Amino acid sequence: QVQVVESGGGLVQAGGSLRLSCAASGRTFSNYAMGWFRQAPGKERGIVAAITWTKNTYYTHSVKGRFTISRDNSKNPVNLQMNSLKPEDTGVYYCAVQRFKGAILVDTQYYENWGQGTQVTVSS
Repeated sequence: QVQVVESGGGLVQAGGSLRLSCAASGRTFSNYAMGWFRQAPGKERGIVAAITWTKNTYYTHSVKGRFTISRDNSKNPVNLQMNSLKPEDTGVYYCAVQRFKGAILVDTQYYENWGQGTQVTVSS
């Protein structure tokens, strides 16, 4: 089975930065999009950013201009650089693999191989 492990979370003050990393093993993710999702307490898991194999990207509106998703196809599958963090960014961040090749799909139902998540807490 594919194992996805997220890391890089922590507690940071508003305005600070964190860099999340998603490492995966078990199979290649060639031609598959990868996504970062966030789940706040009492909220449903929702997409934050995603990136295709060819590095086409998607960002949810609230993080545009602050977060950058990237991937190195020869190394770790995906990273998420988070700058100018806000308390609203607090939550557990998960990495996952899009089930289908091609354009980015934003709903969680199109993703699989979820990691255990990494906690991001932004204090005001």
